[in-house]
Amino acid sequence: MTALVAVAVGAPAHGAEDGELAEFYGQELDWAPCPEWEQPPPSEQPEDGIIVDPWQGQWKYMECSTVLVPLNYEAPEEGSLRIEVSRIKAKDGKRRQGVLMFNPGGPGGGGLAMPLGARDYEVAESFDLIGFDPRGVGRSSQLMCETVEERRPDTTRPTDEQFAEYTAYAQAREEACERAGGGIRPHINTANTARDMDVIRAALGEEKINYLGYSYGTYLGAVYGSLFPEGLNRSVLDSSIHPDWLWREQALQQSVGVRANVEAWAEWVGERDDTFGLGASQEEVLATTEALAAELAESPVVIDRERPEDWPTYWPREFDRDALDTFLALGTQPRTVWDVVAEVMVELRAASAEDVPLSHDAGAAAANILTEQGIPRVDSGVYDTVTCEADWPTDLATYHEDMREYRERYPYYDMNGSGVVGAAPTTCTFRSFDPPEPLVELERDGYPTGLVIQADGDPATQYEGGPAMADTLDNQLISVRDSGTHGLFGLNECVTEKVTDYLVNGVLPPSRSECDAAPRPDVPADDAPPAERGAEGAEERGSLEDRARDALADRSLWGTPARS
Repeated sequence: MTALVAVAVGAPAHGAEDGELAEFYGQELDWAPCPEWEQPPPSEQPEDGIIVDPWQGQWKYMECSTVLVPLNYEAPEEGSLRIEVSRIKAKDGKRRQGVLMFNPGGPGGGGLAMPLGARDYEVAESFDLIGFDPRGVGRSSQLMCETVEERRPDTTRPTDEQFAEYTAYAQAREEACERAGGGIRPHINTANTARDMDVIRAALGEEKINYLGYSYGTYLGAVYGSLFPEGLNRSVLDSSIHPDWLWREQALQQSVGVRANVEAWAEWVGERDDTFGLGASQEEVLATTEALAAELAESPVVIDRERPEDWPTYWPREFDRDALDTFLALGTQPRTVWDVVAEVMVELRAASAEDVPLSHDAGAAAANILTEQGIPRVDSGVYDTVTCEADWPTDLATYHEDMREYRERYPYYDMNGSGVVGAAPTTCTFRSFDPPEPLVELERDGYPTGLVIQADGDPATQYEGGPAMADTLDNQLISVRDSGTHGLFGLNECVTEKVTDYLVNGVLPPSRSECDAAPRPDVPADDAPPAERGAEGAEERGSLEDRARDALADRSLWGTPARS
């Protein structure tokens, strides 16, 4: 890096306001009601559903403005990008403590609507809630990739012969991204997004920001604090990226976390063989699921339910092996639906054996689970660029070896990159640009102690990432036990209380504290005392569809509750 970047860019904003970045740091914002979200054209809609705005009709409750930032902070004269920013002012002006800026993760998740998700929380009394679409995303200057004809095999367990299709897809996509956005791709990275945040801070007229970031947003927040310690006050890093897993190891570890949840569910089901009949141990239950997977690979089970016209995303038309692998990956994360997952498996096994359709009720429950994804939709081109800020292997044999292992050991696919997809070549394998700078060295030197929150069953960002990030930054850690949840503030009552007390009152919990997750289903184990064995059965608990929908409702700060 040049001296300009090390001093003017990496330093607190007051040092940049008098230099080459003065015009960016000195801009004033023109606020207006946020325009409604526009439905994408049919050509950009997924084939198996429609994209639905969960905040339809509510954008008017926010103000929006545009911040200009340099494309290249080393050479700001090369041009600028637009960053769209949103705001909901603090409800209680007398208690106002500044701004609370959000990021949902990704990389590539749009955060413009996030203030809408938090406007009824206690933090909305004391802070202006600030959202933004990062560079390359959403209503900001977009980075898009051209459409490619190549496709990855639509299977969770590809053959060796199909590996070449993954390679061809990754290479074609990298070339398509380079053709569409090659001029700006080197400048779409975490460090520049952090620099954009500091320009936003200055444009807001704030000396410091408070910050709440989820998933990849935890790494973004850590980078911001490392570059601009004097610009950061309180920070919450929820469901943290492991600071030493950037970025290939992060992709590989997601599959390890997904399998851990499947194994935990199988152990729980094995303790209730009298109820479910899927096996009397973890090993037997997993053997049952694998036997069923083999049957479904040969003869899928039809689902006896039409897809509703307004269903936003994936709706299964039949249960084949790929759908089963995905169902187990997603359904074993929230402990509250473990009984529903087991009962669907029982019905699916019977339908396969009898060669009949899966029931309307079980199919609807499965659809609710299969559409429950806690990570925001990623805009095309950004994920494929930001994750290339770190070096990836270029030897294809490395990927193929991992794919063979993951096909056998980690076939469960959660639609966010686990399974063979997480081990396969990516655009970064064929990266067509040189990153302009190394990864930022993370440290906390000059801003207050913050919070890291981590669930021990979170597959998207494995638990190890939380303690590692807390140790790196010398932050406090809240561990959520027996939870597969990704993103906990606003969902877990204990976490929400502790985070609110910290953000609003400045009260930190102990250096290492714990919160409990929502309990597992109240289904007694086979060795439970007779009094507990008399607990209500599945019939008394209600339909599978209702139980899945109720257990998954309002599981996301981003406003994506499960649908019936």
